Amino acid sequence: MTKSFDIEVFVRFAETDAAGHINNTSYFLYFEEARTKFFYEIGIGKTNKNPLMINFILASTKCDYISQAFGGKILKVSTIVTDIGTKSFTVHHEITNSKEEVVARATATLVCFNYAEQKTEPIPDSIRNKLEEVFSGVSK
Repeated sequence: MTKSFDIEVFVRFAETDAAGHINNTSYFLYFEEARTKFFYEIGIGKTNKNPLMINFILASTKCDYISQAFGGKILKVSTIVTDIGTKSFTVHHEITNSKEEVVARATATLVCFNYAEQKTEPIPDSIRNKLEEVFSGVSK
């Protein structure tokens, strides 16, 4: 399997519930941060110097909560590309705690979208090539 792209996130108090657990909605912020940093890492994030900016919409996202996690902790979010279609691609995220126990697993499917014409379109070759370089080919 291809090596994952990993980031660390610090769980802030505002991201927890009254019991100190991470609120279910906070996980999606961690996944989005990981995806965004992943895109920059492989060269398809939006920058003034980068012509490979991807236009996409988040078509689907799903999270399975495996174990508890709490505020004040540092978690690792790992990201890999698990599927590349004609117009869409899927990434898999896994969050682990400091003991390397799985806290949550998620998938996100992103669809290339032409905002001017308001319709989906095939993934441009320049972006497809970048995705294929890091494609794991493993469905989770």
